[in-house]
This record gives sequence, C-alpha cells and structure tokens, in this order.
Amino acid sequence: MSSLLEARNVYEDFEVETDILFFKVGDHDLVIFHGRNYNIKKRMTAEQLNRLLSNPSYYHVYGGCYVNLNKISSIEDDSIYFGEMGLYAKTVRVPRRKQESIRHLLKSLSS
Repeated sequence: MSSLLEARNVYEDFEVETDILFFKVGDHDLVIFHGRNYNIKKRMTAEQLNRLLSNPSYYHVYGGCYVNLNKISSIEDDSIYFGEMGLYAKTVRVPRRKQESIRHLLKSLSS
C-alpha cells in the first residue's frame, strides 16, 4: 500500500530534466511536453517559460521545439531518436545544419 502512495503522477508532478524528451512552445505561453509515452499541455508564466528556455539541458531545434540533450539516443535520417529506434519511437525532425551542433554538444556532455 505504501508503494502506491510513493508513486508519483507524471501528469501532475513531472521533472522537466529527467522525464521530458522534448517540448514545443505554442501561442499564449502554452507548452506541450513530450514524455516517453505521454504528452502534457501546460500554460506557463513568462518567468517559468524563460527559466525553461534557459535550461542548458535543452537545445533549440526549430521554431518552438527544444530537445532534451540528455535523452537523445541517436541522430539518423534527419531525425533525433529518444530511446529505441523503431516504429513507435519518439522522434523529432532536425535540420541538417543543427545536427552537427547537437552531435558536438552530445560529445562534450559525455566527456
């Protein structure tokens, strides 16, 4: 019974750096967080949004899309993969000009 109380609800209480693979910033400060098997829409204040955008774990890929550098498993076929590659893998398309920057950042993180 105590394990049920200790389990956290990722929909209400998620950790941005550890639970989120990538996020997209939309209109009116709406942010869509993409986790391993869920998507969460959340409105944020300007201060919260600025703090999120300045987080060094996230890299701006295009438009309002930011990827968690710590969660990238590979970059292939102009896409970033999170976890295992396959039919149901979470992916984000990435422009070729950004791929080399991301690879460089990933190498510096692993060093």
